[in-house]
Amino acid sequence: MRVDWETLSYVVTVFGLPLAILAFLLEQRKERENEEEEVYQLLSDAYIDFLKLVIANPDLQLRSQVTTPDLNDEQRERTQVMYEILISLFERAYLLAFEDNMSRKQLRRWRSWEDFMREWCRRADFRQMLPRLLQGEDPDFSEYIMRLAQEEAAGFV
Repeated sequence: MRVDWETLSYVVTVFGLPLAILAFLLEQRKERENEEEEVYQLLSDAYIDFLKLVIANPDLQLRSQVTTPDLNDEQRERTQVMYEILISLFERAYLLAFEDNMSRKQLRRWRSWEDFMREWCRRADFRQMLPRLLQGEDPDFSEYIMRLAQEEAAGFV
């Protein structure tokens, strides 16, 4: 049996090269999805750490939906620091996870972050501190969370 090397090279070129390109593209996509999942998991872990900090400061009553009344100076300062940490986390999530044209999977992940942001924006004291908390933050993020805060304030008037 005689092998026609030229014909085989055409077969490889016609079928093998496109398959190799397809395999490469699929691998790249899978890698990108894994990276996105890892970023999401790291951000989620950071939010859980923040919630542990909230639990460690029960006197601030940050999990209630209303502003905690009659805080002393030290408690107000701790509240502000907690909100600064939270804004930093939300900004990081926005910068790493938000895109204008997200896939279904990306959008599902992002909506969980938006839910967290909306939950905090329901607190009047958080909304009241937002302008100061957002100084020096990413302008697109600042605009985004201020819009959420306005929407949540309108829903709780």
